[in-house]
Amino acid sequence: MEIRIYDDAMNFQGIIENQTSLIWDRRYDETGSFELHVPVTNYTIRLLQMGNLVWKRGAVEAGIIESRHIEEDADTREIVASGRFLTAYMDRRLIRPLFNFTGKAEVAMRTILSNAVAIPHVQLGTLMGYTETIEFQATYKKLLSTMQKIAKQCQLGFRFRPNFTNKTINFEVYKGIDRSMAQSDRARVIFSEDFRNLNRAIFEETDQVYSNVCYVGGKGEGSDRVYVTVGDTSLTGLERREVFVNGSDISDENLTNAQYLEALRQRGREKLAEMAYYQSVECEAIPYGNFEYGVDYDLGDIVTIKKESWGVGENLRLFGVTEVYENGTSTIQPIFGNPVPETANWEDD
Repeated sequence: MEIRIYDDAMNFQGIIENQTSLIWDRRYDETGSFELHVPVTNYTIRLLQMGNLVWKRGAVEAGIIESRHIEEDADTREIVASGRFLTAYMDRRLIRPLFNFTGKAEVAMRTILSNAVAIPHVQLGTLMGYTETIEFQATYKKLLSTMQKIAKQCQLGFRFRPNFTNKTINFEVYKGIDRSMAQSDRARVIFSEDFRNLNRAIFEETDQVYSNVCYVGGKGEGSDRVYVTVGDTSLTGLERREVFVNGSDISDENLTNAQYLEALRQRGREKLAEMAYYQSVECEAIPYGNFEYGVDYDLGDIVTIKKESWGVGENLRLFGVTEVYENGTSTIQPIFGNPVPETANWEDD
């Protein structure tokens, strides 16, 4: 495997082929990450500088070196370079003040990127015409976190695809393909014990933070305060799970009353998306087994997961894929479903 290193201006610096380990962690609606382990030499230290770009030849994504760890003792001489993929550049930008949007989510994602302070080499890719819609307001919010919220709510993926020949980075919004048993338009992809492709499976689910009705408080105080409710308000008894979120920071400037109320409702939908019912299956798979990763299925696709001995049978989205290259072998660790995030804002605002 060839790992190519570039500086932050996308100029080629050199090739690394003596790595002991590479973990390439792809994500659908978040920023992926990587971790590269190589022996310490003058050459590898020169290449693996902070801010340099790491690209696995043939990969869709590239990573930014954001951390380095160098260790030398009697038994170890190793440098570990790690970081996030190129979409992490958006973590360095804020959305311009008082941004209101109503329309297609794909257009919203492209617009907030275009309106932010320009990121070198980044340009808009092809408009795909996805029909998912969204209405929201943002003021000086982190560009990356807002992008992730829109993507999660509308079940879209996004990425920065580098072209090192042209020294450009294309921003792409994309949508996974349904390859599950629920459809008949294309070949189905099934992970199950019968197919012998569901190894070392880990199943997780939790409803500890799950909420399905959200009250949003807007402008005003006391009895004059504006409130809206979103979610399934028909639920009663133990099925009903309520949460409150503060929307007093949402401005009604240049908005009709209907638009302002819809902006409050959008805040509530975002909160409910954070406080979802989390269910995921993580397993180990052979990249070139009966279903070939990157050919028969890829990041963002919906496939069928069956683990009959656990009573699990679901059509789940491929949320993440961890590619591991060690000791001359490669494995992939797919993560299907809606995994519990490592950090989540579950406290009431």
